[in-house]
Amino acid sequence: MLWSLIRIVIFIALVAAAAFGAGFLIDTGGEVRLSFAGREYTFAPIVALIGLIVLLAVIWAVLQVAGLLMATFRFFNGDETAISRFFTRNRERKGYEALADGLVALAAGEGRLAQIKAARAERFLEKPELTNIVAAQAAELTGDTKKAVTYYKGLLADDRTRFVGVQGLLKQKLAQGDTDTALKLAEKAFALKPQHGATLETLFQLQTDKGEWNGARKTVEAKVRANTLPRDVGRRREAVLALADAQAALETGQVTEARQAALHANGLSPDLIPAAQLAAEMQTLEGNKRAATKIIKKAWAQAPHPDLATAFADIEPGESPATRAKRFAPLIRQNPDHPESKLLQAELLLGAEDFPAARRALGNLVETAPTARGLAIMAAIEKGEGAPDHVIRAWLAKALDAPRGPMWVCERCGKVHTEWMAVCDNCGGFDTLTWRQPQETPADPTARTLMPGMASLIDAPVENVEETAPAAEEIAEDAASKPPPSEPKAAPVEAKPA
Repeated sequence: MLWSLIRIVIFIALVAAAAFGAGFLIDTGGEVRLSFAGREYTFAPIVALIGLIVLLAVIWAVLQVAGLLMATFRFFNGDETAISRFFTRNRERKGYEALADGLVALAAGEGRLAQIKAARAERFLEKPELTNIVAAQAAELTGDTKKAVTYYKGLLADDRTRFVGVQGLLKQKLAQGDTDTALKLAEKAFALKPQHGATLETLFQLQTDKGEWNGARKTVEAKVRANTLPRDVGRRREAVLALADAQAALETGQVTEARQAALHANGLSPDLIPAAQLAAEMQTLEGNKRAATKIIKKAWAQAPHPDLATAFADIEPGESPATRAKRFAPLIRQNPDHPESKLLQAELLLGAEDFPAARRALGNLVETAPTARGLAIMAAIEKGEGAPDHVIRAWLAKALDAPRGPMWVCERCGKVHTEWMAVCDNCGGFDTLTWRQPQETPADPTARTLMPGMASLIDAPVENVEETAPAAEEIAEDAASKPPPSEPKAAPVEAKPA
């Protein structure tokens, strides 16, 4: 509206200026002399001006006729569109000018103006494959999603713009939260352009959110082929997806498929602890004890983990504590200085009732890196060596409020998980869980629920300490006879503690 008003004002100003100029020439008087071919012609100023205008019009007409003749000549020489282009070139010029103005308005964030220019360009050009793109983005800018969807659907009719139309509809469905339809559109976009980086990333995110692990693995392969994902990162992601696929197959009772997927995941990434654990358990179920042992030892050498110890114990579930300690010795020697190796060795020696050796195995771990597990082991050692009840209770009190030790923590949102999963159930991050110490405070209630049997010792009044002493003895005896349980397992296969 404002631009139309400005154009009217400009037109009136030009007419007024022309009238003023004509009046000025008439009032001025004088004459214009023109010499041509030895003869002299005299004209009044206003007549000379009119003659000049007529001359320019004649020249323009001659040029137009010449252009038409040239177009006709081209037409008869095989250019079938030459004459039609001659008559429509002015419309095209106006159309492309309007389209350019629409793009500028779109870049400037003026959605309504961009829509007006796109409509004008369509009237002149009649090329919806161009104008619909601008119109759709302008409609999005103004919040008119219905018009945007209409324009994007219009782009589906042309092979050159079908991908843009699918992408636009995909964006709309994601904004609406319709992930089912968005996944289908992402698959369609992937079929149209298998190497488009943004499409691959969106498709992968939707597939992992839906738990479509096989499809996500194909997407990762496509990303590696398209050089949008480094090959080593692709192997890691494929391993995580194969492990998630194995866990899903195991939950539905497909043991053979789960075994194949777990072994594939372990082969791709031997340092992926949950994959090593599950692969070892699958081999144990098949009776391949040597293969299971090899898998666990290889993973333990890189990153000791309580779940690996549990899977290693399951290889020979009926062995005596002394035999078990002997079988675990080569495993522990692969990474003897790691805190998990020290805790595991102390637990095994507790099971064999070798309390001095258990104390030596634990070393100064309870001072340098105290955790609830390590302090509980220390309480069991004190009980096994016949320490007074108040000493045992002191260790148990420390254990109750100590950090729980390493757990599966999402690096994106910080949520602590009791078991490993491919996708964080809080922020949706893929492969963001790492085994580390969470940011806990001593007052964290999760630490007090780690060993609920000790809560009565800490929460009891001072005058009732004697009454709680039997509970302390019972806990310590239990700890001395049986090592504390490891952290929760990552895989759904049931296993016995080490």
